[in-house]
Amino acid sequence: MSEINKSPAFWRSFPIFEEFDKETLTAIAALATYRKWTAGTVIFQRGDEGNYMIAVLSGRLKLSLITPQGRELLLRHIEAGALFGEMAILDDQPRSADATAITATEGYVIGKKAFLDFITHTPNAAESIIRYLCSQLRDTTDRLETIALYDLHARVARFFLATLKQIHGSDLPESANLRLTLSQSDIAGILGASRPKVNRAILALEESAAIKRVDGVITCHIGRLRKIAEPEEE
Repeated sequence: MSEINKSPAFWRSFPIFEEFDKETLTAIAALATYRKWTAGTVIFQRGDEGNYMIAVLSGRLKLSLITPQGRELLLRHIEAGALFGEMAILDDQPRSADATAITATEGYVIGKKAFLDFITHTPNAAESIIRYLCSQLRDTTDRLETIALYDLHARVARFFLATLKQIHGSDLPESANLRLTLSQSDIAGILGASRPKVNRAILALEESAAIKRVDGVITCHIGRLRKIAEPEEE
């Protein structure tokens, strides 16, 4: 088993644990068990008991829902360095989506009982987790606002800006490069649109010089993207 899970720096890289001190992070590492999944593995399904969460070390997964019509609705992709499955642990509710490994994936599993026992006896950790959950709720609100209140050009611009903030933080430079691992179909699923419409919106961003694509790298002009993301009211 990899020794990386014993590193406090590794565990602090996950937002849910970023406020923990070294001693608390070491205690978290002791709860984790190494696991790996082959590509195509369904890790859990909607309605399953939420009895563990996963810290992703390598690979790529997706969270999705199957509609009554049989269409897959992509909720989000999960890359290395992300943690998922924590909500079902904390609210004692069943899984709300399917989780599937897109590529061979490695990670660390923390069981529900062990984690709840830990935060029960570590009040400072519980307070940090509450703040994390509040930030997740705000993020969900922003995503719903993007889909409900903005046209597709603004939604695509907001998607690029949100992705850049995940990499660079809130204080973005004037220009920043982005290499997406998501396809246009993936982005369409996230934004609630069709792939052809997303393609046209991306082309429109290029025509307005908000982005430039060269060899898989997207150079983003932050000021122009922001103007498109937040159009002035007529």
